[in-house]
Amino acid sequence: MKTKYYLLAIVVCATLHSCVPTKKYKMALGQRDSLQNRTTSLESQVSGLQADTMHLHRQIAELQNKYSDLTSNYNKLNDNYSSSSSKVNELSGDLKKREARLKEVEEALRKRDEAANALKDKLQAALLGFQNSGLTVDIRNGKVYVSLADKLLFPSGSIVIDEHGKLALNQLADVLNKETDINVAVEGHTDIKKVINLGQIKDNWDLSVLRATSVTRYLTDVEKIDPKRLTATGKSQYQPIDPGVTPDALAKNRRIEIVLSPKLDEIYNLIKQ
Repeated sequence: MKTKYYLLAIVVCATLHSCVPTKKYKMALGQRDSLQNRTTSLESQVSGLQADTMHLHRQIAELQNKYSDLTSNYNKLNDNYSSSSSKVNELSGDLKKREARLKEVEEALRKRDEAANALKDKLQAALLGFQNSGLTVDIRNGKVYVSLADKLLFPSGSIVIDEHGKLALNQLADVLNKETDINVAVEGHTDIKKVINLGQIKDNWDLSVLRATSVTRYLTDVEKIDPKRLTATGKSQYQPIDPGVTPDALAKNRRIEIVLSPKLDEIYNLIKQ
């Protein structure tokens, strides 16, 4: 009887002893599975973080490129601004100089016009007695034009100044000898009629030139006007006052024009600056 109990005790102990490792094994398997699941989860998280990191690196690289582009554009704009600002300042300075020069030229032209008007008044007063004989005084482009009809100076077809013409030129010379800053151009003009049988005078060119030189010679030789101030030119029939062919129109075109202009050295110097 005792032997049976002893054997039973042995069997129970053996059974109990074999149960302990099985439980531990199952527990170990559970822990392993849990660790595998956690590892899988962590690996998934790492993959996600790695992907996010790469995306962030790409964004950073793009932003750095944009920043570099913006910096480059800013530098270019800044350079352009500096260059433009410098150019604006340069142009502004040049504009001020030009405006100042323009004022100087305008002032010189104003003085010229004042001088021309004053000269016109003096000539009209000096030549008042000849204005009914075909003499006119007017201003064109800042110059004073004294126009003398050919009948006031010359006999028909002649280049020799008559006494009435000499008297008119004498009155003119009185003014010119007092106005020494005036240049004098003597222009001869004819009508369209052809010159016929006038000896040394072959055509209207000859007639216009020889009459101009005749007046010029009288002003310099007799009235003692400085020859350096005078020029003589012939215009023939090609600058008519009146394009008509009536006797009155033809008479207007046969003339000597004495063109008086102030010396323009001051104005030329201002323009050349």
